[in-house]
Amino acid sequence: MSEHHDLALAALDGRLKTMLPEQYQDSYEDVQPKSMGSAALKRGDDGKVAWNEMWATFCDLAMAGGPPHKGTLLQPASPAEVAAEPERYRAAVDEIDRGIRMAAGLETEGSLVPGWISVACCTETMAEWLVRAIVMENVAARRENRWIDLPVGPAFRLEKEIKNVVTVVAKTCHYWLGHMSPSQHSAIGYLLTTLNATFPLVTPTTWNDVVDDHDRAAAERMAHRIQSAIGLRPSERRDTGWLGVECPSVRAAVWLMRALVVSNVLARREGTALFVPVDAQAADSVVETLARLHGLASARGVL
Repeated sequence: MSEHHDLALAALDGRLKTMLPEQYQDSYEDVQPKSMGSAALKRGDDGKVAWNEMWATFCDLAMAGGPPHKGTLLQPASPAEVAAEPERYRAAVDEIDRGIRMAAGLETEGSLVPGWISVACCTETMAEWLVRAIVMENVAARRENRWIDLPVGPAFRLEKEIKNVVTVVAKTCHYWLGHMSPSQHSAIGYLLTTLNATFPLVTPTTWNDVVDDHDRAAAERMAHRIQSAIGLRPSERRDTGWLGVECPSVRAAVWLMRALVVSNVLARREGTALFVPVDAQAADSVVETLARLHGLASARGVL
């Protein structure tokens, strides 16, 4: 490798170590994406789910290379779906609210935007870290100040989607609150402030509830440029707001996903498919960042 590659890889490694709990900082290359299985629902004497009694431990963070909590992306319901079944929607919101309060100790409230439930984090840094970590677990998340929004819908089932949302908050908060020190929280805050000052976090446009022909055209243009520049073909799976590209291996997809996130581009993966956000205004920056990181992955021997 050239000296330039060495320096760039060292910078990425430094950012990732700052972002990861201490237990992963010297071993994340060895973490395997193997699931521990799903915890069964436990119910209290009142017949309701005892969300605070379900987990003694969690799978490795997807950020560290562990298995994403969801195999495919969990997205919010559309406003039309919410309006069609208001009672079922309210029931789902109430149960997710109860679960997050019990399992993670965080306050929640219904979002003004249908399809989302808002969760109050202790600090803005915590909210910024959680958004990245939760999206890497394949659950939609967005942030405003110290609040994060998580998906909800009238079709969400207790043992499936509701459990998914509660579990991913419990899991990521477990690592943030239980495995990271106040000094590391401060270091993460400094890193994210530095990154945001030069390259604000790129997220899917649709999560701001706007999608138009410019974004659809941007996705097609991005797919063409990525395949032409680095040979990664588009994934057959399509999620609004995301562009998937096929990597040669799970290891390559994990490496590129982590590298993108510490370069302030939201990313996630489904198997060997790497997903990057579609935003017409940031499309060129995303492609250029991915191409640069692809070159570093080749130099590192990941590809």
